Amino acid sequence: MKFPRTLPLLCLLFLLAHSSPASAAEQKMNVLFIISDDLTATALSCYGNQVCQTPNIDRIAAKGTRFTHAYCQATYCGPSRASFMSGYYPHATKAFGYVSPRSYIGEKPTWAQLFKNNGYYSTRVSKIYHMGVPGDIEKGNDGTDDPASWTERFNSQGPEWAAPGDGETLENNPDGKKPAVGGNTFVVVEADGDDLVHSDGKTARKAVELIQQHKDEPFFLGVGFVRPHVPFVAPRTYFPPYKPYSKHVLPEKVPGDWDDIPKLGINYKTSKGMQMDIRRQKKAVGGYLASVAYMDRQVGKVLDALEQAGIADRTIVIFTSDHGYHLGEHDFWAKVSLHEESAAVPLIISVPGKSTAVCNSLAELLDLYPTISSLCGLQVPAGIQGKNLAPLLDDPTLSVREAAFSVDPRNKGNRGFLLRDDRWAYIQYREDASGGIELFDMENDPKQYTNLAEKPGYEKVVAQFKQRMTEKLKAVRTNDLGHSYD
Repeated sequence: MKFPRTLPLLCLLFLLAHSSPASAAEQKMNVLFIISDDLTATALSCYGNQVCQTPNIDRIAAKGTRFTHAYCQATYCGPSRASFMSGYYPHATKAFGYVSPRSYIGEKPTWAQLFKNNGYYSTRVSKIYHMGVPGDIEKGNDGTDDPASWTERFNSQGPEWAAPGDGETLENNPDGKKPAVGGNTFVVVEADGDDLVHSDGKTARKAVELIQQHKDEPFFLGVGFVRPHVPFVAPRTYFPPYKPYSKHVLPEKVPGDWDDIPKLGINYKTSKGMQMDIRRQKKAVGGYLASVAYMDRQVGKVLDALEQAGIADRTIVIFTSDHGYHLGEHDFWAKVSLHEESAAVPLIISVPGKSTAVCNSLAELLDLYPTISSLCGLQVPAGIQGKNLAPLLDDPTLSVREAAFSVDPRNKGNRGFLLRDDRWAYIQYREDASGGIELFDMENDPKQYTNLAEKPGYEKVVAQFKQRMTEKLKAVRTNDLGHSYD
């Protein structure tokens, strides 16, 4: 029996027509990087919060590894984001401000750019590099973004503090006469309307759309939610669980708590400096938690989109924040401080096929670049300063770091430096420690109420940490960027 000559061609056409468009992409893992702004881990139910329920972030933890001792490398937005996206410490890049790292790293690929260079669709929605909140969100601006990192990028404009609803300025408003205001100010707005009135609702909607559009190709998708950054604004439907505000329990206020803290260690926002009485402090906590709940709901929409697209089993999901946040501990508020509440961050990494775990080993946000890149089979550039956490995802009892390192980089002459190991939190102000030292025993004093730096019996520990800090700063500055000493 003779077959027509056209049969091989017909067979080829049949195979092409019936092959899955995702077959090539299935060889590569997608990356969904979700980052919240100004989020303390202690606000999340998967980290033990009993008041604020975050079921969608908990969903990530239920399938992934939740890190209990993860730290940012700078305690406010700009330098922290420039650090983990570039793969270098702030003292290596010298990107200390609200800047993109690009002018400091030259042609070296950022984390997202490495994926783009390796054939991934690389995109961000809203704040991944620094954006001013609320300013850039109100305008729908790019902020100090890095265009080279992305195939495409999208912003999510929102009304922020000006959203219609019930708003109150809590900061520097003792007589209550000041209306809701903009800027980096503690304002609570129980807003009219639904999720899509606000930036994070629009961010979730765009992320869902991009997942649907690009499910058949490998992607790196950065989703940047701006809540719970001030203003604490969310649709009013998210507020009832956190009212009346008077029910909130503030952190313990210890008499003389600041007496053993160096002047440079007193945070830039305090209850006294902000003129926030107890009522306003409790409302700040309630407004913050309502904003977290709103953000968590948006996370859920993005996770649902992965499931609906059928690609959850080949997508690595990361959830974190750019730094932590004080909610009245030591009468401190917001970020910048090098105490635990500000320097520590939530970090959850969920990799398909790996077991659920809780990892108590030290980790840094800087580690995300080499960890996720290596998990996706990409060659990590030689100069990257982070550590690969991948072994911890298989065995959470392992460790890749002796200590985590973070800085308060605001003022060059008065910078603060943190070394956090398994037992101790050591903070020094100025490179020669002439601005003061803090030493806390994190096993016996996890709330950091007693500074041991000048107490008898701890001289050896302090001396050892001073030496370790000197060595760490030298190691950080030993890099391939070629910058002069800073």
